[in-house]
Amino acid sequence: MREVKEVVVISGKGGTGKTSLAASFAVLADRPVIADCDVDAADLHLILKPRIRERREFRCGNEAVIRREDCIGCGACLDYCRFGAVARSADDPALFVIDPVACEGCGVCVRFCPVEAIDFPERICGEWMISDTRCGPMVHARLAAAAENSGKLVSTVRTEARRLAEEGNRSLIIVDGPPGIGCPVIASVTGASFVVVVTEPTVAGEHDLKRVLALARHFGIPAHVCINKWDLNPEAADRIEEGVRKEGAFMAGRIRYDRSVTLAQMQEKAAVETDAPSAEDIRRIWKKMMEDGGINERKRIG
Repeated sequence: MREVKEVVVISGKGGTGKTSLAASFAVLADRPVIADCDVDAADLHLILKPRIRERREFRCGNEAVIRREDCIGCGACLDYCRFGAVARSADDPALFVIDPVACEGCGVCVRFCPVEAIDFPERICGEWMISDTRCGPMVHARLAAAAENSGKLVSTVRTEARRLAEEGNRSLIIVDGPPGIGCPVIASVTGASFVVVVTEPTVAGEHDLKRVLALARHFGIPAHVCINKWDLNPEAADRIEEGVRKEGAFMAGRIRYDRSVTLAQMQEKAAVETDAPSAEDIRRIWKKMMEDGGINERKRIG
């Protein structure tokens, strides 16, 4: 079985161009598996146009549901709930109902209901899908509104992506990770071959980059840094490069500011599928990153 390498594209904040870069990497790679782990705000599908062939529910945690026919209206659930999830029924004030959005799934009301009139089913928090794209199979997901446990959904997406890679004898997984340094990001990068951190030449970009590099260093994951829109502030870009070297990370390269990228997205294309000026920047970064990352696969650079 071929060794499977996993490249995760992340950023310190949203809007840095992370998904655009991940989409271009998916186009340039040879027979990759693609995973969109930004489950709270997934948008890689807008560029790669996946055709869904398998859809599964994502269940995580529990929620309390009062059986109206068994409720005696004692109000014990209202007294014990500390999250404001219990209220009197609008159509029958003698009974109680539970707001599924406000319910934290702690189970206290279930425990103290004197007539055991409260069920505690597993909560449906979203869904994950396996799709086909022009670049290869893709695993992506959608977290339901107000749902939590996005870290667990990220882990599910990564697990399925690795399964597809192993079954299809594919050696590379391209992951579009979430922004920031929270639980979903940790679930995205843990055990990855290396991460590509996309940043911008701004004060916020420099600050967030330091936090992301500290996270990668904590988990012992090699980090490659890409400065997007570098020409908007060359001095800050130079400062970022110097900081990257001091942090012991790799400098993957720079991408110029290019309005053509937005036009490509409107056409549901990655930048490298067009004649956008920044496409050559991305190809150079891909080539350097693959060489520095030790991934010896045939690459479509042209």
